This record gives sequence, C-alpha cells and structure tokens, in this order.
Amino acid sequence: MRRFDDEDLTGAEFRECDLSRARMVGVVMQDAEIDGLVTNLVVNGVEVMPYVEAELDRRHPVRLLIRSDEPADLREAWRQLRNDWATTTERVRSMPENSEHHGVDGEWSMVETLRHLVFVHDSWFRRCALGITEPFTAMGLGPPSVMDQEENGLDQSVRPGLDDVLAVRIRQASEIETWLAEVTPDQLAQTAPVPDDDRWPPYAKERSVRQCLGTVLDEEWAHHGFCTRDLDRMSRQESSQGS
Repeated sequence: MRRFDDEDLTGAEFRECDLSRARMVGVVMQDAEIDGLVTNLVVNGVEVMPYVEAELDRRHPVRLLIRSDEPADLREAWRQLRNDWATTTERVRSMPENSEHHGVDGEWSMVETLRHLVFVHDSWFRRCALGITEPFTAMGLGPPSVMDQEENGLDQSVRPGLDDVLAVRIRQASEIETWLAEVTPDQLAQTAPVPDDDRWPPYAKERSVRQCLGTVLDEEWAHHGFCTRDLDRMSRQESSQGS
C-alpha cells in the first residue's frame, strides 16, 4: 500500500487509477472533481453515494429507463439517448470550426467519443448480446489503457470526420432499434452468447443479454454527459476570450 503523508497534491490528476479502499484523513479538498465508478464513498462519516445517485436520477430520468428490464422502457431509453446525441450534434455544428475535434483537459474530443461508442456497439451489442464474430469497425476506439487496439482490428491511424462517424452510428442505431422492437423479457434474461475466444471484452462471459445491453446504454449516457460537459467548457473559454 502506498502512503502519502503531508504531501501537497494540489492540482494532481489521477487518470484510470484504482483508488479502492483509499483513506483520506485530515485532508483539504476544495474545488475537486471525481468522475468514475464510485461506490460506498464515505465523506466525514456519511455514505454519500445514495444521495449522488438519487440526484443523478432526478436530473436524468432516462437513467431509470436504462435500469429497467422491460423492453418498452429500454426502447424509450434508446430513443431519448439518440435524441440527446442529435441535439448535441447540432450544437457542435454551430460552434467554431473543428470544435468536434477539440479535446478539453486531455479528454476525448466529440468525434473520438463517438468513435468509442462505435466500438462499444461492436463489442457489447454485436459481439456479446448477438454473438456475432465479425471484426470490429476499424474506426472504433477502445479503452487504450486495458486493451491492444490493433489486435482487435482497430486502426488508430484513421482520422474520420464527424459525418463519417455519424454514418456508422446511424447504421448501428438502426440495428439496435430493429432488435429492441422484437426482443422479449425472456430473451433479455438469457445468458449472453459471447463467442468463445479471447477478444474484447474478456469479462463478458456468464453475463445476461440484458447486462450487455445495459453496458451499451450506460456508455451512451455517460459519454454524452462527458461530451456536453466539455462543450460547455469550450463555450465558456470562447466567451471569456471574446469579452
């Protein structure tokens, strides 16, 4: 276990770090941000995550639909997620040229975010939920810290434009919509037909079809939030530079 005593970590950034069971005692934490998979977080003796989750549900009711096991709710969740992305796409088109390729604070740009969701669709929906063994779409972006991109057929050298990625996204969305229109609760509860090989994701076996679809929906919601957050930051920067 690493221990930090009387260290000045002002401005420190922890990216893709596992901080499970971390203890922070006598710390000063002001203007801090935490984004990630956070559970059982106790602040000054209070478990705060139930409050955080309830507030997120209040702000984003689509989260309740995403967690449902009813096909009708899942269809509505997908419709709302697609509408949110359509609104954000129109927004970025109205921003200064190449805003869709601009990242903020080391985060993915909007185009890179959409490329990641192309990969999520191929891996968690086509491969895990449907059992399809076809290669992943080359323009997709996987999590670079935990997987070999080239071994999974991803081409990091490609530089697609927004319309190029959206064309793939439209095709993928139609695939999910067609499937959701007919899927039943029994089908959702079945064990996912994950192909028996060592391709990504390595930890999907024994999950249900519903859980694999849930990963797709969760990723769509979370990354839309990251994208709008960064577009907001870009807009604020532009406003401050223009004033």
